[in-house]
Amino acid sequence: MEDAAFVYTGSDGLCGCKIDQSPDFMISVLQLGTVDYATGLRLQQKLVQLRKDDLIGDVLLLLEHAPVITLGRNAKASNVIVSREHLVDRGVEVFECDRGGDVTFHGPGQLVGYPIFDLRGFPSTGGKRKTLGAVEFVRRLEEILIRTCADFRIPAERVAGLTGAWTSNGDGKIAAIGVHISRSVTSHGFALNVNVDLDYFNLIVPCGIASKPVTSMAKQLGQQLSLQEVAHSISRNAGVVFQSQMLWLDTLDSLLGQSIGVPMKPPSELRKVSGEDDTFWV
Repeated sequence: MEDAAFVYTGSDGLCGCKIDQSPDFMISVLQLGTVDYATGLRLQQKLVQLRKDDLIGDVLLLLEHAPVITLGRNAKASNVIVSREHLVDRGVEVFECDRGGDVTFHGPGQLVGYPIFDLRGFPSTGGKRKTLGAVEFVRRLEEILIRTCADFRIPAERVAGLTGAWTSNGDGKIAAIGVHISRSVTSHGFALNVNVDLDYFNLIVPCGIASKPVTSMAKQLGQQLSLQEVAHSISRNAGVVFQSQMLWLDTLDSLLGQSIGVPMKPPSELRKVSGEDDTFWV
């Protein structure tokens, strides 16, 4: 990798903490294509339980969702500013979930990342604890997104007191973050606006922040991007930020067996997950 280290630039007390780059860990990457949100919830739950039981290692899911509005633990229903009938007409589903944050939108052209990580396996660089805590984990996700935008010549940064990645030119939020952590295992994650139709964000008050607009990589560059190229950029930057080797896999079976694959098609196991009744979401 080109980067020998990275330095946090946030304002949370971690600024200046350097991480020496040596790939001491392994993160498997599964790119799933388009997955409906309910199936994505069930799949995450299954992988979280497998991670808690130490039956799989750390895994990063990369995917797109069909149009959906999600409400986090702190969401206000009033931040969905159109009627349910209007949402039905637009083909937009609504789900409540147990991630942090308020209201957000997921849809085609947006690259969603779900890290299923056991934070006890990653050393902290903040000096106050041995392994990663929630705040440092979120700061690392922000770092991945900021670096990925930079790979495509889009300057991005943190905004004090807010979560996510924001364009440096003031055009708005380009990536949202909302996570959940249970017994040190993470779920939910981030959503990077690549080619997403920004008109969908007019249906909500994004993340409950009325004063901040939303933008996309395509809007910043004036052209559509390859989601595959953006996905590979995210993977590379995750490897740097989490000091990990990134192992791209083809199927869920490959994840369980740790065999190498090529991310060309969604795993057939998603159809089985989609047909089950378990809707509990952690």
